[in-house]
Amino acid sequence: MRKYLAALGLLLISTMAAAETDNIDSLLDKLAPIVGLQGEFQQFQYDENDNLVAESSGHYKLLRPGYFYWEIDSPDSQLIVADPQHIWHHDRDLETVTRRPIVDSEQMSPLQVLGGNEALLRSSFTVEQTTDTTFSLHPKGINPGFQRLLVTFKGGVFEGLEIADNLNQRIVIGFTAVATTPELTPTDFAFTPPQDADLFYYDE
Repeated sequence: MRKYLAALGLLLISTMAAAETDNIDSLLDKLAPIVGLQGEFQQFQYDENDNLVAESSGHYKLLRPGYFYWEIDSPDSQLIVADPQHIWHHDRDLETVTRRPIVDSEQMSPLQVLGGNEALLRSSFTVEQTTDTTFSLHPKGINPGFQRLLVTFKGGVFEGLEIADNLNQRIVIGFTAVATTPELTPTDFAFTPPQDADLFYYDE
């Protein structure tokens, strides 16, 4: 009986691993045609009781792998820029700039996951395909910063994201005016801090 149960357990583990690989392969198939994107977004934040507590809007640029530009225009003014080495956050209202190194997936934001590479997705995330166009990603790290990332595709591009953070809050992002073939290069994601900003570098 014990040998039977052990064999059954190994079979279940093998089946689950195969399904996980299929889900990641399917997600990578969706991501493969996406090299560069730019457009506009609307972002809604809900608390643990599902009450809307904040909303914002702005525009973004994405160049895979590893580059993104996320600018909030309203209600405040903030900019997040990432390349394969660093992630910058410029709060224009507070006149502060922070820089953090990109060293592993635990420090990566959900947006960077979309701009990441195949090795990152395979090694650092559990992926479940919930519909033909929707994928649920769960980070495997000890302190990843978020619990789940729900990615929805439409017409070969991102339609929306839903992020569940570690405080049981949700951030829902919808994309509009998406350009699928923008002429983007890494220089479009270069960032130089303003001279009058307070700088906080966490890689020095």
